[in-house]
Amino acid sequence: MTFSTRLKEEITEYDSNPIEKRAELSAILRYDAKLEKDKITITSENAKIARRIYSYIKEIFGINIKIIIRIQKRFRIKQIYILEIKEKIEDILESLNIYEHRKKLKANMDYYEAEEEKIAYLKGAFLTTGSISDPATSGYHLEFVFNTKTDADFIKNMLKTFKIDAKVIKRSSRYMTYIKSGETISDMIKMFQAVNSLFYFEDIRIYRDHKNMVNRLNNCEIANQEKTTLTGLKQMKDIEFLKQNDLVDLLDEHTKIVLEYRYKYPESSYSELAEIISMETDYKIGKSGINHHFIKMKKLIEQYEKNKS
Repeated sequence: MTFSTRLKEEITEYDSNPIEKRAELSAILRYDAKLEKDKITITSENAKIARRIYSYIKEIFGINIKIIIRIQKRFRIKQIYILEIKEKIEDILESLNIYEHRKKLKANMDYYEAEEEKIAYLKGAFLTTGSISDPATSGYHLEFVFNTKTDADFIKNMLKTFKIDAKVIKRSSRYMTYIKSGETISDMIKMFQAVNSLFYFEDIRIYRDHKNMVNRLNNCEIANQEKTTLTGLKQMKDIEFLKQNDLVDLLDEHTKIVLEYRYKYPESSYSELAEIISMETDYKIGKSGINHHFIKMKKLIEQYEKNKS
């Protein structure tokens, strides 16, 4: 079972109040139902989602619903649950704010005033059009897929009321409202009250963030070591230049000590070099002092080359 399926099934485990049920059904019928003059057909591959839709419609509208179970054998064997509604069609569509004047499809944000209604509506949209990638096997990604840009923008704007930033993109002939922020997706799962899925998602997110931090630190350490090595090799060449041109005696005694130890420890950092010199000689020096002596060396070489030219 995928993480997306587990999350959806966990959402169906929690019952809702009558207002929330209507909002959830409104999203389900708007985005997933086939609406005909004398029939509403809802198709689902998930038994728990199909059972939730059935019970909600039965409870709210008190009608008979025909259930058809089909076996699909393409690619893999799976059951398809088809719910057919042939009673109170107009009442259902108008009651759930799906049709206005019995003709025009309506998605009115102002219709859902309470926060609980909006969350229930988003639950219904996710159960029928949504999916989420497993953070353990891929990046963070939650999406809703719709037939029209109007629907995609509607969900984007509803998410915005919860300060959730989503984006809309066209994919083939459909439109996708998606979120890629791990923290934001976590907030969505929390909003759906899917506690087990939230714990799983957060455990993976903490592990990945820690791993990324360690990798960044390691990369930084490697980069610093490479920089130290290159600096040391360049300074070795400068010291060789001073020796070949009899310039070492023009430097003060402390600078000579620093150059001597650089020659012994070419791959040491300034901090390491300062610690070694302080321990092995009477000259107590720090990292900035080491840098100061190499600046002296560099200036002497530059002056020599300038005079020579």
